[in-house]
Amino acid sequence: MPELPEVEAVARTLRRRVAGQRVVRCRVLHSIAVRPQSPATLRRGVEGQRIEGVERRGKYLLLRLARGCVALHFRLDGQLVWFDSPARSTGGRPRRPARHIDVAFELTGGTLGFVDRRHFGRVQWLARAEDSPGIRNLGIDPLSPGFTPERVQTLLGKARRALKLLLMDQTRIAGLGNIYASEALWRARLDPRRRAARLSPQEARRLHKAIVYVLRRALECCLHPAPDFRNPEWWFSGVEKALRVYDREGRPCRRCRGRIRRIEQGGRSTYFCPCCQK
Repeated sequence: MPELPEVEAVARTLRRRVAGQRVVRCRVLHSIAVRPQSPATLRRGVEGQRIEGVERRGKYLLLRLARGCVALHFRLDGQLVWFDSPARSTGGRPRRPARHIDVAFELTGGTLGFVDRRHFGRVQWLARAEDSPGIRNLGIDPLSPGFTPERVQTLLGKARRALKLLLMDQTRIAGLGNIYASEALWRARLDPRRRAARLSPQEARRLHKAIVYVLRRALECCLHPAPDFRNPEWWFSGVEKALRVYDREGRPCRRCRGRIRRIEQGGRSTYFCPCCQK
């Protein structure tokens, strides 16, 4: 699932490509991608509008329009593809996008397609980003200036849940998901099963530093190489360079050589080293 670093890399790369272009036509090929909205609502909201910018809110990608915005959530497998061909041929007839695309935005300089073969991702037009409950209830962004050690201590002090579950709660910290929560806890040497409120101020500072480091390092990897929207098979091939514990069950810890364990928390896999994460 794309998390904060992946979505931020998409936003930065896409911004250079689509900002300033006008949406000539919106085609919904699979209506499940826009639910609970109707395809007509999406089309009415975007057609004829100019894309003013591209932003990220947590794991959401926003195409900011002159009126409202398009909110995209990639969920597990969603991605964007780009076709350099203009939205319309010289004869004025619309070009037909590839069959696997769920939603196609035909722009003045090309076509941007949203693809999700499992149809978990969503594309919607919003008059305001906050009209989406998921966006409205987002917690603090861990790459924002307001994300401080003191803020982390406050978040921890109010929680009775396991530490890993707190980190993945989007209403507390926006954009941090399963992969980078495991990575941050490994770097901070903290057991993911510990009750969040029991961390000391020193441990909270360590966790804050680890979260910021892991996300910034992952973002750097996600941008080198940058997303290639022209290649439908492209994915974030460089991000594995930033991973130290995730998906390494049974392998030696890269810090203490203990064996990495995998447990289940909240229906998701958690990877950690029981020897050096206390």
